[in-house]
Amino acid sequence: MGTSMQRRQPQATSGLITLQDDPTEGDEVEMYSGPSLPEDILCHIHSFMPMRDAARAACVSHAFLRSWRCHSNLNFSKETLGLNENACGKDAPGRVFYSKVDHILKKHSGIGLKKLKILIDSDYSAKDSHYLNNWLRTAVAPGIEELTLILVPFRAKYNFPCSLLSDGSGDSIQYLHLACCSFHPTVTLGGLRSLTRLHLCLVRITGDELVCFLTHSPALERLELRSCDKIVCLKVPRLLQRLNYLEVSGCAKLKVIENEAPNVSSFAIGGGNTVQLSLGETLQMKSLSMSRCGSIFYARAELPSSMPNLEALTVHSHTERAYAPMLRSKFPHLKRLSIALTGVSSPAYDYLSLASFFDAAPSLETIDLNVLQLYMKNVSVFADHADLRQMQEQEHHKLKSVRITGFSSAKSLVELTRHIHESITSLECLTLETPQSSLRCSDRCNKSGKCSPLVEDLLMEGHRAVLAIRRFIEPKVPSTVKLRVLEPCGCHAV
Repeated sequence: MGTSMQRRQPQATSGLITLQDDPTEGDEVEMYSGPSLPEDILCHIHSFMPMRDAARAACVSHAFLRSWRCHSNLNFSKETLGLNENACGKDAPGRVFYSKVDHILKKHSGIGLKKLKILIDSDYSAKDSHYLNNWLRTAVAPGIEELTLILVPFRAKYNFPCSLLSDGSGDSIQYLHLACCSFHPTVTLGGLRSLTRLHLCLVRITGDELVCFLTHSPALERLELRSCDKIVCLKVPRLLQRLNYLEVSGCAKLKVIENEAPNVSSFAIGGGNTVQLSLGETLQMKSLSMSRCGSIFYARAELPSSMPNLEALTVHSHTERAYAPMLRSKFPHLKRLSIALTGVSSPAYDYLSLASFFDAAPSLETIDLNVLQLYMKNVSVFADHADLRQMQEQEHHKLKSVRITGFSSAKSLVELTRHIHESITSLECLTLETPQSSLRCSDRCNKSGKCSPLVEDLLMEGHRAVLAIRRFIEPKVPSTVKLRVLEPCGCHAV
């Protein structure tokens, strides 16, 4: 094993990667020539190492040092660089971060870089734009496949240099993730020919700018937009033949979504505002997630006819003004159903009406129902337990598991639960999670080791829920069904 003994050791302080000096220049460092393997194999091994380990290996091995200068996967954040107050001394961690990243990228050859991720979580100001521009100028070259830039300071006024993506420089990019910056593509920029996934979060971009970009990105398969508040109208062009996943959430000013891409099979929309939807061809839709007011009624009344081939459905609503209707329409292929009716704004709701979904979906395998309320507005089964309603038995041969989170003593919820375990003969497991148990004590313990206080109404309702289970549900659960009850923590005695 050949080594050369040299006078200076590689710098390392509290796990901090320094690499401030080139180990092959100036003062001598103890280096290991490396194992007797072909260099391409060593580079391949090196590429799988976490970045901090890869950098440390480069400090002690000539072979890995050469590989480091064309390392394919660079992930820069305070965590990956090992930055903390102790390691940085008197310098602010943010300033040290810029210095380290700048040094590493200047030493990088620019060859072989496939993935670059930059996460800046503090100390960003407009004067730092030149750092980012230089880093991106180094990284955005033929061969780069994934580019992620996340500025955690929400008000960071950084304008992504779209010009770097022009003239074919970004044609190899397959994944682009931008957060908390401005992105203003123009007609002259075009798009990215190899781009398969675009993720924009808190990005300042208009609907016209986005459609311009999408029009020139024909390979796109996944489009994710979150909290992009300058988009009022989202138009997805028909030429995106490969697009199969579309997610739009938290875009406060969004009014209209017009999708013309013909092969979208998974669609997710979230946000409190009402958005006019035009989803085009929906017969191929397999998965749908909706989070907005009135989505439960809409899902039961409209979706069976417009999306009959759904296999997974998730609906979340804070307010429902009408109960789920009993209709003849069906979801013949629906296997997974998740319904969340949560929040303090929801009026008293007839949970038994949700049985309409069970009747409409003969292929259901799992049901997840979240009805957690901080203040219950429904009539308790203890206030009126006479004449508990029953519905006609339903034929389910595949439904095995039902979970209800935020189970309370609401009479209509007790009725729904009884209907589930009495009429669905294929059921194997029924899990009932009371309000207190959904607020895990282990997540809420204070320094004394005791749980933090709960809202009194929530505390009392948790214990009423357990009594309702013991009196009205448990005695009638068939022996073939496993009943799991997650009760309130013992810290909260009544």
